[in-house]
This record gives sequence, structure tokens and C-alpha cells, in this order.
Amino acid sequence: MGLEQAWYKRSRWLCVLRPLEVLFRSVAARRRQRFRDGIQQSWTAPVPVIVVGNISVGGTGKSPLVIWLVEHLRQQGYRPGVVSRGYRAMPPTTPYFVTSGSTATEAGDEPLMIVRRTDVPLVISPDRVAAAKLLLEQTGCDLIISDDGLQHYALNRTLEIAVIDGVRGFGNRRCLPEGPLREPVGRLDEVDLIVVNGAAPETVLDAGHTDKAFLMMLEPGELVSLSSGRAVTAGQWSGSRQVNAVAAIGNPGRFACTLETLGFVPQLHRFPDHHHYSESDLSFEQQLPLIMTEKDAVKCDHIKLENSWYLQVDASLAEGFSVTLDRMLSRWPPADRNAE
Repeated sequence: MGLEQAWYKRSRWLCVLRPLEVLFRSVAARRRQRFRDGIQQSWTAPVPVIVVGNISVGGTGKSPLVIWLVEHLRQQGYRPGVVSRGYRAMPPTTPYFVTSGSTATEAGDEPLMIVRRTDVPLVISPDRVAAAKLLLEQTGCDLIISDDGLQHYALNRTLEIAVIDGVRGFGNRRCLPEGPLREPVGRLDEVDLIVVNGAAPETVLDAGHTDKAFLMMLEPGELVSLSSGRAVTAGQWSGSRQVNAVAAIGNPGRFACTLETLGFVPQLHRFPDHHHYSESDLSFEQQLPLIMTEKDAVKCDHIKLENSWYLQVDASLAEGFSVTLDRMLSRWPPADRNAE
């Protein structure tokens, strides 16, 4: 049994890692306290900063939420920009502006997917402050979304949104390496909003957190051909319903379940999260249609694939989330509204 499986099965043998967990928690708490005490300096942007992050390792659904935020905030009159670490990216320089013509190797898979879907200005750098400064210097954005920056305390934030995987929850509720948490569950006391992906908040969260928690569902959209860009709905699909399904995401099983709800019979091929594909990775014994996630598709520009598709997924937020978000941001109206 792998370590991740053990976390969520709450295996008893993990207790041997308790000394390391205590050390991890101590170091993380001390680091955060240094920012609170001013020993390490935080930078405050001249525009609102919304941090979207999580307290556990692995995928929780942050990227679909970031895309939803970009589209919603634009409708409210904002000009949002995004900063991201760009996990496993190898840009020619940092900070680095991601464009739709960037490669996944340069930009990282999630930043590139966000840019190709929304055309939002996006800068990657391990130093989120440097990324935010470049974004403000070279674009007209009046609000910054920090993707996966909950523990990056060098960048001050206006609002914090924590995303929770509603299916897997918090596992054994222990911090690394004994459990999957980057910070204790008590960290949720301090965030402004909690988004629970795929389950009612009250089934996952402690009672004290549910008053600021909202359900998010990931709704499948169109299937898009990698070779032609043609898009069809699952109902319009004319090929075999038996398919090869490819996923290099935090929770591949969720992707397979989504395909099953659309009437497919997927043979799931799992790869490590953020895996970079070679042609041999996508050559399977059975010559079936290939369906992958949108995040995987941006990593396949260099591979010629026939009868291959990616499934778009959109975040759907519970009624009340947008109203609450807009109310919290009302102190910082869009720049063009200020000019009126």
C-alpha cells in the first residue's frame, strides 16, 4: 500500500511517522509566526489579492475554481490576473509570462490550461511577490488571483479560499508525512471561504466551518478533439463507448467516474500528477478512442494523436457563493468603476 492510500485508509502503521509529523508542524508554525511577528516581511499589493489554496497535498479542484473566478470577476467589471508557482515548470526566465503558445514544459500544465481556457494574464514564479509585481507592471489588472498560494505568506492576501476534496476529506487528519495535510485542520478557522468539491460541506467539515462553506460540483462539458479542435457533447458521441482514459491528476479515479456518468466504459491509465507524456505512454494494446483530462491535453502538443479527445470540466458553485464573494470584495470596486 502506498503512502497516499495509507493516509486515506487511516492505516495504523503511520504512527511510526509521528515524530516527523510533529517536527513538520513545528517548522510550519514557526515559519508562519515569523511573518506574523514581522521578522520576515510580507508584501501588500495595491490591488485585492484572492488566494485559492488547500491544506492538503494532491488535487482538490483548485484550477476549475480559478477559471470560474476569472470568468465571474470579469463579469463584475474586474480585470483579473493570476500568479502561480508553476509546479515542475522550466521557464526560460522567472518570473515568466505564460501565453497560449507556451509549452507545458515551460509553463506547467495547470497554468497553461488556465491561460488557454480564459486568456487571462498569468505569471509563474516560485516567488509569488515577484510574479505579482511583474503582473502589475505589465498589465492593467486590478485584482490578483494567487493559484495554490495558501502557505505562501510573503504575499499578503485580501481573501483566502480553501478548497477541500469532498470525497477524500482530510484522511487521517495528520500533517505530513504521517498524513496528507500541509497545515492542521484548524487553519480553516482563519480562511474567509471554504469550497468543498463534490460533497455537501456538512459531511466533511467540523460544525464551526460550515457557515462559510459552499458546495462545488465539477460538471463535464464538451469533448474536444486534439487533432481538429472539433467539440461534441457526450450525447453526440458516435464512436465506441469503450475508451482508453488517461489521467495524470491528483485523483484519477474521479475522472473515470465522470466518464462513466457520461455513458463511457473507461479503461483507466493512471500516471503521476503533472506527468509529462511521451508517445509511448499513449500507445495502448486496444485501439480504442482516447479521452484525457484538459490538464493532460496541454502536455500533448508534441505528440500526433488520432481519435483522441479531452473532456472540458466546469466548476458549478452553490447558490450564495458569488453573492458572498462579491460582498466581501465590495470595498475594492474595479478600477474602471472607480474612474466613473
